[in-house]
Amino acid sequence: MVEWTDAERSAIAGLWGKISVDEMGPQALARLLIVAPWTQRHFASFGNLSSPAAIMGNPKVAAHGRTVMGGLDRAVKNLDNIKAAYAQLSKLHSEKLHVDPDNFVLLADCITVCAAMKFGPSVFTPDVQEAWQKLLCVVVAALRRQYH
Repeated sequence: MVEWTDAERSAIAGLWGKISVDEMGPQALARLLIVAPWTQRHFASFGNLSSPAAIMGNPKVAAHGRTVMGGLDRAVKNLDNIKAAYAQLSKLHSEKLHVDPDNFVLLADCITVCAAMKFGPSVFTPDVQEAWQKLLCVVVAALRRQYH
């Protein structure tokens, strides 16, 4: 079980309250597909992913980005049991979708970059970043749990 300080809980809740899932989700997933093009193989049904412009303008990328980012709400609301909150998603990504679990780390990094760019150093302080990255690390660990 992960221990959260009051300061970490506050930092996570404060940042999450400022995040627009509709804005940051598509940005983070598009960034992943651009900077780690090998991840595109999981999104063959999304249509044109041939260039950064195509990825950024792809409505299926945007929709799935919103879904992924919205899924972080599950972690924010279940800080004390993230492992259980993500058990079904872990199983889905492992057994049905066969997503390389290293991709979760890459996506978490892209989400962090997008948050830093959006909010800048006055909001995304080192303390906030520390709590946020701890949250994302716990989520990644929970998503990797069903992998053998």
